[in-house]
Amino acid sequence: MTKQLLRSIDLRGQQLTLAQLRRAVPRAAADDTAGVESRVREIIAAVRERGAQTLRELAAKFDGVEQAEVRVPEAALEQALKELDPAIREALEESIKRAKLVAERQRPEDVAVQVARGARVTLRWQPVGRVGLYVPGGLAVYPSSVVMNVVPALAAGVSSIALASPPQKEFGGLPHPTILAAAALLGVTEVYAMGGAQAIAAFAYGVDSIELEPVDLITGPGNAYVATAKRLVKGMVGIDSEAGPTEIAVLADHTASAALVAADLISQAEHDPAAAAVLVTPSVELAEAVQAELRKQLATTKHQERVGQGLEGEQSAVVLVDSLDQGLAVVDAYAAEHLEVITEDAAAIAARVRNAGAIFIGASSPVSLGDYCAGSNHVLPTSGTAAFSSGLGVQTFLRGIQLIDYDRAALAQVAEHIVTLARAEDLPAHGDAVTARFREDSGESFGEV
Repeated sequence: MTKQLLRSIDLRGQQLTLAQLRRAVPRAAADDTAGVESRVREIIAAVRERGAQTLRELAAKFDGVEQAEVRVPEAALEQALKELDPAIREALEESIKRAKLVAERQRPEDVAVQVARGARVTLRWQPVGRVGLYVPGGLAVYPSSVVMNVVPALAAGVSSIALASPPQKEFGGLPHPTILAAAALLGVTEVYAMGGAQAIAAFAYGVDSIELEPVDLITGPGNAYVATAKRLVKGMVGIDSEAGPTEIAVLADHTASAALVAADLISQAEHDPAAAAVLVTPSVELAEAVQAELRKQLATTKHQERVGQGLEGEQSAVVLVDSLDQGLAVVDAYAAEHLEVITEDAAAIAARVRNAGAIFIGASSPVSLGDYCAGSNHVLPTSGTAAFSSGLGVQTFLRGIQLIDYDRAALAQVAEHIVTLARAEDLPAHGDAVTARFREDSGESFGEV
């Protein structure tokens, strides 16, 4: 019997609680988080203490690059754009155009509420002042991540953007030229050839010798070291999320094409040997057909080794369920970064999903569409965090500031309530701060106002 690429998890005939479902869905084994954190702490401390010297030492150690300058010259950005393949430029421009259309409509309006006569509370959306965007440079090249990070930041009104991507030995210590070209297309001129935890530390604390000012917010995906560094500097700066390896879940029934489902699972497994590919279905026939298609398509895909590792890893599986209702419970417990719904009446089924980073509806909306040209953002929550967090968007780069504007009469209307609540909390000075405003003008006690 031919070995199946995806392991099988059979939940049919079981009535499982949410806790049991979360334990049943496929997940990767926990990383050596303590070991990674210890090394990242050392890197952060070294960057804070020795700045650019540490950045250069780590570029030599991890990237095989002897750096003269950490900051990328603007002339290199211009040259990369000039030499960009016209077809790639056209594709990037289309991706940017669609992302802008969506992002510009996402910006919320300020909200002013007249609470009472003379009493107004306004919620004003204010962009963060300065952002550090991280673009990975490991197994693949990600100009699309430049687009997904920069476009919503610009739509939010961020005025200062710095971008970092690892130095590449084959390109003279600069980031990949397609990354540089994408930055140039979007008007980003502050670009640094630095990667890993050291880039995150440099963004968070700044590096005086290369005139890198600290940022207010760091966004962008990366490996375990990048994610750990973001977690460790959170509080000093804001972060979008601690993104882990990519994942796809497909909720499909007997109407789905096995060939298309298999192609979509492979497309995400192509990212990383740790990528997760999960099929949830009530159809045994579809499950078997998808397994056969995976074997067939794996034989012809370019990155066979890492795709095979991803599919065979414990983070990937076929989950058999009794019905689409049970399937919905499973995908909500899994809370996928990317969820495809390929079923009869897919839009109605998708409308019932509560937890996912992004939902792709029907056979003509593959995850690859969202990776590049849907107009949506592909920086999404992973590892089940879609149950409580959102993907990257304009809102990531905004803060809500409350403006409180009461006149004297409006304050008098609630002053007694404030005093009462202040005394109930044994904070009488809170009440005194209100009554003082009336004594100051009239000399009267609060009770006489």
